[in-house]
Amino acid sequence: MFNMMRRFVFLFGVFSLLFFPFEGIAKEPYKIGAVLAVTGYASFLGEPQKNTLQMLQEQINKAGGIKGTPIEIIIEDSKSDEMQALLALKKLIDKDKVLAIIGPSTTGESMAVIPTVTQAKIPLISCAAGAGITQPVNERYWIFKVAQYDTSAVETIYIHMKKQNISKIGIITISNSYGDSGRKALLELAPKFGITITADERYGPKDSDMTTQITKIKASGAQAIVNWSIGPTQAIVTKNWHTLKPGIPLYHSHGWGSKRNIALAGKAAEGVISPLGRLVVWDKISENYPQKPILKKYATDYETRFKSEPSTFGGHAYDALMMIVEAIKKVGADGAKIRDYIENNIKNWPGTGGVFNMSEKDHCGLDKDAFEMVVVKNGDWSLIK
Repeated sequence: MFNMMRRFVFLFGVFSLLFFPFEGIAKEPYKIGAVLAVTGYASFLGEPQKNTLQMLQEQINKAGGIKGTPIEIIIEDSKSDEMQALLALKKLIDKDKVLAIIGPSTTGESMAVIPTVTQAKIPLISCAAGAGITQPVNERYWIFKVAQYDTSAVETIYIHMKKQNISKIGIITISNSYGDSGRKALLELAPKFGITITADERYGPKDSDMTTQITKIKASGAQAIVNWSIGPTQAIVTKNWHTLKPGIPLYHSHGWGSKRNIALAGKAAEGVISPLGRLVVWDKISENYPQKPILKKYATDYETRFKSEPSTFGGHAYDALMMIVEAIKKVGADGAKIRDYIENNIKNWPGTGGVFNMSEKDHCGLDKDAFEMVVVKNGDWSLIK
């Protein structure tokens, strides 16, 4: 009798678990990986991206996760190094078994991981700008990006220059993947806009003075200077330009979009012009703009949580994660279906970087309309009308 009772209790317990599962049993989270330059020379990119992902994970899970299932974002620090980025990515794929990957933060790191991601058949959304990250698209089937194209940034700069009757420019670019991609776009698009490149100068990522290059540009008869780099070198070029006072404007790429750059350059940053996404000037754009509600909420949440203004780069992480979250809501925990959803369904999709229109021909989905021309005025961003 005792054995029969024990068997009954056991069977009832099994029956209860099958048909009346305990609400307290935690569901396995959806694992999403991120490879970010949290430390190293590109930490000004990776740190706000890490902050953004941690903030969003808390917000999403507090709101019930994705249809009751929490998300777990596993963040790996690439240390701003291509080999470290590759090792981190392999860990996320092989050990953590993530559904999708956000990052890396830089163009060089993103290019370095493409073959591994492609072989693993896992969707990746890069936070970097280089056109080669998603082009040619037929070779980048699993790769997307949310940073605006460098070609779009160049177009925006050249359109502004034409309005200012600038037709001769000197370019100065950093010798890494980001600089190479920007230089290529500057050179290739110049004839289309009637721009003549009078000087083509380069410098290394660790160089601490670009006075010689700027002096050569001034002597070439250029009417403006375009610098293409990320990180502290932007501030160095800006300070050198300010000290030499060549009498011509300085344009930076969209890599300039962080208040930290203005702080590093100090008073020398006054008057510097660049094409930037609307996140840094969200409070200055029209209330009717489709991005406005998202920009306002993200910027306000970030400032409240981290006591600092958000940057363009943190916004890239926001866009990447929210695309993945939306895809999981619609198609579940299937990497191939997540990839297909992003390619086919992210249409007229307002994010922090612009209004995205992904397609099988474009795995970024942004063009020059994602930018505003911005000038530094009184230590802050100001829209150029």
